[in-house]
Amino acid sequence: MSFRKKSAVGTSYGIIGLGRFGTALAIELANHGREILVIDANEERIRTLRDYTENCFVVQSLDKDTLMETGVQNCDVVAVCIGERMDVSILTTLYCKSIGIPRVVAKATSAAHGEILEKLGAEVVYPERDMAVRLARRLEPSKILNYIELSEKIDISKAMTPPSFVGKRVVDVDVRRRFGLNIIAVEHGGEIMTEITPDYVFRAEDQIFVIGDRSRISDLERELS
Repeated sequence: MSFRKKSAVGTSYGIIGLGRFGTALAIELANHGREILVIDANEERIRTLRDYTENCFVVQSLDKDTLMETGVQNCDVVAVCIGERMDVSILTTLYCKSIGIPRVVAKATSAAHGEILEKLGAEVVYPERDMAVRLARRLEPSKILNYIELSEKIDISKAMTPPSFVGKRVVDVDVRRRFGLNIIAVEHGGEIMTEITPDYVFRAEDQIFVIGDRSRISDLERELS
């Protein structure tokens, strides 16, 4: 029996390849109540997911016809989590795009691999690299209080106001010109102000929320040091 969405409401996900990354992704989505379909050549890996979804398919050949027999084309999002075989990863991604899946996300193991996947129209993720970057941020002492990643390059960050800012107006500090960042809010004494005028004067203990390129946020961090 092939996969059919149970409801028009909510996003359904297909995960092709149940290595560590694919299995973790599938379980996380299932734990959040998402409707998932999983595909792998390994019966044992599939068996571990049967507690999370009835849409489990053991597939030895990932050709277009076999994929369509599973009903994966009925998913809203499909993640191709095949890393050990670049050729299989590329062909599977191509098939997923060609059968009309609205959003295809593919795991890449190298820059060259990712470049090919992008040219096929997939959104590319680099799990090992991204995990290493996040770990490095956690390990490195920082005066930036927290990050919200909007994309691979753009962050929203919260930081203590540099001592050099205190007593000066926003227009005088000119964060946009100096750092290429925009101040979107200021927190003081637990109160968050989002309407920041050019005449606002920074006070001690202010915390500022800025948005911009990650590398420029690093420049602000050096100012804090």
